[in-house]
Amino acid sequence: MSIKKQILKTKPVAKISFKVSKEEAQDAGQIAVVGDFNDWNPKADVMKTLKDGSFSHAVELPVGATYQFRYLADNSRWFNEAEADAQAGTAFGDAENSVIAL
Repeated sequence: MSIKKQILKTKPVAKISFKVSKEEAQDAGQIAVVGDFNDWNPKADVMKTLKDGSFSHAVELPVGATYQFRYLADNSRWFNEAEADAQAGTAFGDAENSVIAL
């Protein structure tokens, strides 16, 4: 997995690029980036499947904040981003969310 941040010079937002490799996807048919920036909606930021079997997606987020997110494969398997800035416990206490700071 990987995550890249690009702070835009023309406006106070950052372009965040998410990528999940074919191996990390574990034969998933669909992966979504789900987080507080999209109200944890699994349909809001569905990743594009690439020819090599990996998945990618980009979003623009306001700078000066932190965001929690996770990946959701096939609407059933949650997993985190290994390259996130941090991990944070959930309110449910059963998992952690990945955190990105801008």
